[in-house]
Parts: sequence; C-alpha cells; structure tokens
Amino acid sequence: MNCVEPGSFLTLHYRLSGPDGIAFIDTFGAQPATLSLGTGELAPAMEARLLGLAAGSRAAFELAVGEAFGQRNPQLVQRVRKAVLDEHGDADADYQVGDVVRFPTPDGRASFAGIVREVAADAFVFDFNHPLAGRSVTFEVELIGVL
Repeated sequence: MNCVEPGSFLTLHYRLSGPDGIAFIDTFGAQPATLSLGTGELAPAMEARLLGLAAGSRAAFELAVGEAFGQRNPQLVQRVRKAVLDEHGDADADYQVGDVVRFPTPDGRASFAGIVREVAADAFVFDFNHPLAGRSVTFEVELIGVL
C-alpha cells in the first residue's frame, strides 16, 4: 500500500475548520482534491501531518493557533481609498463588510484577496490576513490515492 512521502501526488478529501467548527474548505461530498506535496498547495504543517499515512486512511489533526496559517499580522489590515479601487478595479462595485475582493499583484501574474472589514464614504478597510490566521485549525483528511 502506498504511503505519503515528500513529493507524493495525492487524491484526497479534506476539511479545514476553525475553532468554532465551521468548515472553511470542505471537499467531502464533492469532487476530491488532487495535489502534490511540497508545491505550496497545503501549509507545511498540514503536509507534515500527512507524511506516513497510507492510501485509504482517514485522520483528523488539530493544529495549534497560528500553526496552519501563521499569526495574524496587524500590518495586513489596511485602509484603501475608494479612488484607488475605482482606478484599478470595478468603479461600480458596491463592496460591503465581509466581501472578499481580489487584487492583482504588481506584476499582474497573480492575485491576492482581502476581506472588507469597514466601509467609509471615501475608503475601505481590508484585512489581507488569511481568514484562519491566528486561529487553531482542525484538518480532516481521507486519502483516496497516493502516487
């Protein structure tokens, strides 16, 4: 039976839940995920928990506060003027608290997301921390295949 090792290619179902038990990502009951270990698709702490597991196994792991997605960084909570969003995004967008907004990287090759935390007449406050940063995480996994 194949076991997970560094560089393995995996097909799996997984669920990431915060300390409140609410799932942030959940592939159970949907199409399974496929990924390669060591490529950054999963946080290193999650990959480490998978090492040695056999295909067909199911497990759940508790990751300590900040272990999966780091600690919250207050510098990643930033005020963005509405004029900047109008210039570089959708000028007609009606952003509300809780909305996730994607921003292009300076080179335009990728993007990153921020969550609207406050709305003012001339600006928005965005939180660019991962939603599970600074929180404990439950990582549940069912390994379907390991190559």
